[in-house]
Amino acid sequence: METDFTLNLLKWNENANRRPMPWKGETDPYRVWLSEVMLQQTRVEQGWAYYEKFIKTFPTVHDLAAAPEKQVFKMWEGLGYYSRCRNLLVTAKYISFELDGKFPGTYVDILKLKGIGPYTAAAIASFAFNEAKAVVDGNVQRVLARYFGLSTPINSPQGKKMFALLAQSLIDEKAPAVYNQAIMDFGATVCKPKNPLCTICAEAADCEAFRHGFVRSLPVKNKLPGKRTRWFYYFLIEVGDKVYLRKREAKDIWQNLHEFVLLEKDEPDEDPAKDFLPGLLQQSYTIAHVSDPQSQQLTHQRINGRFLVVKIVAEAVIPGNYALVEKSALSKFAFPKFITSYLDKQH
Repeated sequence: METDFTLNLLKWNENANRRPMPWKGETDPYRVWLSEVMLQQTRVEQGWAYYEKFIKTFPTVHDLAAAPEKQVFKMWEGLGYYSRCRNLLVTAKYISFELDGKFPGTYVDILKLKGIGPYTAAAIASFAFNEAKAVVDGNVQRVLARYFGLSTPINSPQGKKMFALLAQSLIDEKAPAVYNQAIMDFGATVCKPKNPLCTICAEAADCEAFRHGFVRSLPVKNKLPGKRTRWFYYFLIEVGDKVYLRKREAKDIWQNLHEFVLLEKDEPDEDPAKDFLPGLLQQSYTIAHVSDPQSQQLTHQRINGRFLVVKIVAEAVIPGNYALVEKSALSKFAFPKFITSYLDKQH
């Protein structure tokens, strides 16, 4: 049975929702999956260009599964949260090689795929297979918290369960894809985190938060633990036209991306080369350039540091799986944003 909330939302979607996106109305599970993975922790404006680039380069899941890992990571460069890209490749290979390119067709089976959580599984199930499974993301939680006046923290175990059940109870079972797209768009364009458009909101008459004046205090979210600060000092150790590089293999930030010779410190160091380079290189060197301080804020940590260009005359044995590559070939490698930001400034 449709509620007033659902009816008003669908009317708004039909009459006032003009949010164009290339994946709207898409029923191909591969394209739905790709768009949803790219939009996790990413602004639509940024994800849009990446989505179109990926679809053009890898039009089917078979194309993505067969692509060299290096190429895929390079194309993902700048989107961040690189575990999404790793899982994307694992799942693409599984669907292509084990399932002959056919996506699982139910929420329960989609949820079993690597890198796919409840939200993405619900999106694929509803958009591609018309299964009445409600999506629950930050936009949906915010809309429901305000409309129903719910103060349970959205990131608490109790809150996650409560909002999931509530969202499911409101879905239009005859048109789940339309409903899910509508509530996400509504949260993104009307019931916004800041400056919500309450005066023109289709749900305002029955919205508890609007009626009682606490729109800005909802939704409630528990504070996360304090963020970690790390100090990365990168040394571009050059021998002629080559520089030392490696792929980050450890289960840490930026896994599978490339980096220059790294010295990580627990605190800032005004002269990181002083003790590090003599013991590392065992030969004379020249520091040709020291960058300005640089930083990047990640979800749970901040990376600070500098880049130092170091010139040596003969090849060195540098522990840590570093290898010499042509400087002219650096554009072919995928780097974290912290490094690409520096490299971009050098051109």
